[in-house]
Amino acid sequence: MPDSMFVECPLLIALDKKKTVYDGFVSVQERDFRLRIILPSDHQLKQAKLYCCWQLKRLLKGYEHIVKQRLHHSSDLEVALKNQPGCHTMPPPQYYSQLITEIESLGWDKLLYINTDFCTLKLKADDSAGRQHTITVALKPKYPIEAPECSADLPVPLVITWSPQSTLASIHSQFLLLVEALAEFWAVLDEIDKHTWVLEPEKPTRADSMRRIAIGNNVSIKVQIDPRHPKMLPECCLLGAEHMVTPLRNKLNANMHLWNPDCSILQNMRDVMEIEFPSPATHEKSSFSMECGICYSYRLDSAIPDQVCNDPRCGQPFHQACLYEWLRGLPTSRQSFNIVFGECPYCSKPITVKMAIPKP
Repeated sequence: MPDSMFVECPLLIALDKKKTVYDGFVSVQERDFRLRIILPSDHQLKQAKLYCCWQLKRLLKGYEHIVKQRLHHSSDLEVALKNQPGCHTMPPPQYYSQLITEIESLGWDKLLYINTDFCTLKLKADDSAGRQHTITVALKPKYPIEAPECSADLPVPLVITWSPQSTLASIHSQFLLLVEALAEFWAVLDEIDKHTWVLEPEKPTRADSMRRIAIGNNVSIKVQIDPRHPKMLPECCLLGAEHMVTPLRNKLNANMHLWNPDCSILQNMRDVMEIEFPSPATHEKSSFSMECGICYSYRLDSAIPDQVCNDPRCGQPFHQACLYEWLRGLPTSRQSFNIVFGECPYCSKPITVKMAIPKP
C-alpha cells in the first residue's frame, strides 16, 4: 500500500503478519469513522476491498469513483462499501485513550479481564474477609455519557449511581461498599458450608441465599437467609418423612422465642431444634445422598430426592417429578387440585405428591 496513505491515516493498523488486513479509523469532516481494508495476497490495491460503517458509506455515496482514483489509478479497483456488523456502534478513538487512563487510575491489579473490543471489563474487589468479588462492566460507545451496564454475583440488586463525570473508579468504589455491606451475610453462609453437609445448591454462588442442610437420613432443612439481616430467624422448611419431620417442627415452633440474633444461624438452629448437624468432620456425604427409588439416580437435572415415603419401615426417597409421573400413570391414583394421591412404589402404603411444575 502507498506510504502516503498511512501518513494521512495514521490510525490504520495492520492486523496480520502478511499485512493484508488493515483496520482503524479515518477522519472525514472532523469525525472519526471505522474502516477496514482487505488486500489481495500480492499486496496490490487492485481488487482491494473497503469495509466501513453505514455513516461513512452514506457520506461516500456518489464518490466511489474518487475513492478508486485516490487509492489506485485503475478502474479495476473494487470498492465494497458494505455494512460491517457492529461498526455503527464503534466508539471514537478518544474512547480508548480515556479508558486506558481510567484503568491506570484505578490500578491494573483491579482489572481481571478486558475483551478485544475494549467494551467489556471485569473488575475485582476484595472484602474485609479476603473474599474476591467480580463486577462485569459493559461499556457503551458513548461512554461516559451513556451509563455502562454492570452485573455481579450478588443476592441483592446491583445499583450503580452514574453521571457523565463518573469513571471506572466510581463503579469500583460503589461495588466495594456494597460487598462490604454483605460481608456478614457471606460469613453466615460460609460457616454453614464449612460445618454442615449442604445438599442444595450443589455449587452455591455468592448470589445464593438458600441452603438445604442435611439433618439425617432423608431428613433436611431448607433455610432462606435474609442478605440484609443475615442473623435473624430465616425462613425454614423441613423436608423428609412426616414421622421424622413432625418432632423437629414442633421443637422449632416451641423454641422460636429462644432465637438470639447475637449468635450465629447455625448455633441458633442447634439450640432451637435441639439437634447436632452432621458435618464433614463426622459423616460422609454419601450417607445423605440417597438415590431416587424410581430413576435410581441422585440428581435429576439440578433436583435431588425431596419426597419420602412416610411409612417408617420404608422411608424410600423420590424425586418430585419422578413420583408425580409414576403416580399419574397408575389407574388407582386420584388427583385433588394440585395433589396426587397414590401408593408408594416400594411398600404400597399411601403416598402423596404435589404436581410437578416445569421450570421456565
